[in-house]
Amino acid sequence: MSFARALRCRECHREYPLQPLYVCEFCFGSLEVAYDYQALARATSREKIAQGPLSMWRYRDFLPLEGEVVDMNAGFTPLLKADNLGGVLGLKGLYIKNDCVNPTYSFKDRVVSLAVSKAREFGFDTVACASTGNLANAVAAHAAKARMKAFIFIPADLEKGKIVGTAIYRPTLVAVEGNYDEVNRLCGELAERYPWAFVNINIRPYYSEGSKTLAYEVAEQLGWRAPDHCIVPAASGSLYTKVWKGLHELSSLGLIGEVKTRMHLAQPLGCAPIVQAFQRGDKRVKPVRPQTLAKSLAMGNPADGVYALRVLRESGGGVAATPDEEIVEGMMLLAETEGIFAETAGGVVIAGLRSLAQAGAIAPGETVIAYITGAGPKTVEAVEDKIVQAITIKPTVASFEQSLGAKLREETPHG
Repeated sequence: MSFARALRCRECHREYPLQPLYVCEFCFGSLEVAYDYQALARATSREKIAQGPLSMWRYRDFLPLEGEVVDMNAGFTPLLKADNLGGVLGLKGLYIKNDCVNPTYSFKDRVVSLAVSKAREFGFDTVACASTGNLANAVAAHAAKARMKAFIFIPADLEKGKIVGTAIYRPTLVAVEGNYDEVNRLCGELAERYPWAFVNINIRPYYSEGSKTLAYEVAEQLGWRAPDHCIVPAASGSLYTKVWKGLHELSSLGLIGEVKTRMHLAQPLGCAPIVQAFQRGDKRVKPVRPQTLAKSLAMGNPADGVYALRVLRESGGGVAATPDEEIVEGMMLLAETEGIFAETAGGVVIAGLRSLAQAGAIAPGETVIAYITGAGPKTVEAVEDKIVQAITIKPTVASFEQSLGAKLREETPHG
């Protein structure tokens, strides 16, 4: 049973039935799932959740699905105490939420598991999406699992790892000569012509709810409490706003205490429309043309930008916009300190966290969650010319010592 009861406009608050709808016909605001929280409060508890599967679906009561789950075991990923990185940044309470270990190696498996499940519940036989890569991987994989057809639209200059990571599942893969915003605009037009479930268009209100599970898990993994700070990468801004929504849902249901979390938002400097709007004090986001190596965050016209701005102000959060060279430094710093190879969006988060810590926005002893949303092998191009190169030797001890002997002697203490 689902406790979802309607779709509600985020602007005028008109309600609509739970159908494949995404825009209010009166004010053109975006639609969001509304729940019967009183009934949900009676039906849920910490103990019931703990008995659920070790995946995002332990929180099924909080998600808008009646039918069968298309389940690839997404979610319930590790929350890691990052003492090494915290030592470098001066943060004693730093944790990494490592969503690199999802089935297709990004947090998008959460939203897609829900979206494809909902699409099948609605009776669709074809799913589709516009993507900068991670969503493409997840939709193609879940469509294969569900035995559904898939049409995946990507910018033609996408990283090779993400293209291969989509094509392996044998969808219809369409490379568009344009940036993500142009790809998304095309998909909006195609959604009017073809009876497909576009996961980030006509299924978007359901799809985006999957991101709330990142808030639920962190609260549970911290012993049922909200953190002091979250730092979240932003493309459309949806993930950022849903983490906030998820924490407040838990609080309203009595599962955690009052939420005093400060929500920080990180974007690449070459595509930072939300950060720039916040810094200007604007209530609206002005679109930009992306120019950044962090292609998973290269959305110049973020659909949830206005709502992200509201969360920033409501939570007292901060922002960071990171140039490309610092994105690479962030990727390497996370790898060198915590052994986590994250994609470019992870570099944006770590570099942004460093900037916020240096500015004094986070106290040393506060609990901080850095959301790492995708794995590094997807974006090897970003670091391949920066990493240590292999030393080539012959298969002999003499060759090894000739190449490395002096270095080893310098590093060996004399006793």
